[in-house]
Amino acid sequence: MLGNLSIRAIIPVAVTVTGFVLVCCILLYSVVKADLTRDAVQHSVGLADTVVKSTRYAMLRSDREAVRNIVDNVGEQAQVEHLRIFDKKGLVMFSSSAAETGRFVDKSSGGCMECHAGATPSASLDAMRKARRFVNGQGTEVLAITAPIYNEPACYNAACHVHPREQQILGILDIGLDTAPLQQSLAMLWGRMAVFSLLVLVLTVGGVAALLHRTVLCPIQTLADFTHRPADATLVEDVSRMGGEIGVIASNYHQLHRRLEHALRELETRRVPVAEAPEEP
Repeated sequence: MLGNLSIRAIIPVAVTVTGFVLVCCILLYSVVKADLTRDAVQHSVGLADTVVKSTRYAMLRSDREAVRNIVDNVGEQAQVEHLRIFDKKGLVMFSSSAAETGRFVDKSSGGCMECHAGATPSASLDAMRKARRFVNGQGTEVLAITAPIYNEPACYNAACHVHPREQQILGILDIGLDTAPLQQSLAMLWGRMAVFSLLVLVLTVGGVAALLHRTVLCPIQTLADFTHRPADATLVEDVSRMGGEIGVIASNYHQLHRRLEHALRELETRRVPVAEAPEEP
């Protein structure tokens, strides 16, 4: 009986704690994943802005060789999947891949649709809308950032500048970063959270089971053993040592047992004279 009672008492606790820990783990992982992804996007946007500002002086001087050198150097970094600068028409002017230079980009692609979704292209986007994720031909997941190159006063006032003042955007810088470090961080985070959740689950269920065994199951077992013992002097002493609700139940049971024995003895005493009385003729 105690084994079945232990199982019935511990299983609901284990199921409840497991569900609670699982839900908390999933919610926490989702929040941390969103934060890490947002940080990765902000880092990519900052890198794109750095490249734009690094090429600004070379563009003002119309130094194409310096711009090409900057693009090549940044594109050689291990995490950079691609880096290219194209004009408003979509013609790639500079690229970390020589094969892309001189080609037109597809304006219907994911990186262009954010700005070209409406009838009039958008001149500015927030950080999250600048980002897009896709899988390249090599099967690598890429986080790409599209950063516009604006027509600043220093640009349209320069003697070498050929663009009108009314033109807001001169070109677009598109940089793609390999998301493998981010995926590795997320996988490591998920593994650590799984181990932590398992430890919390084991410790919680073990602690609750030990508490139930000490405060509920053991007293119930003691009470069960008490009810199967014959009434003697040691039984009275055991009742006096029991405390709490279990002691009250044991005392009530002992008193009820004594009253029942007393009633049975009285009934037996009354039945004996009746059985010995002579029959009337």
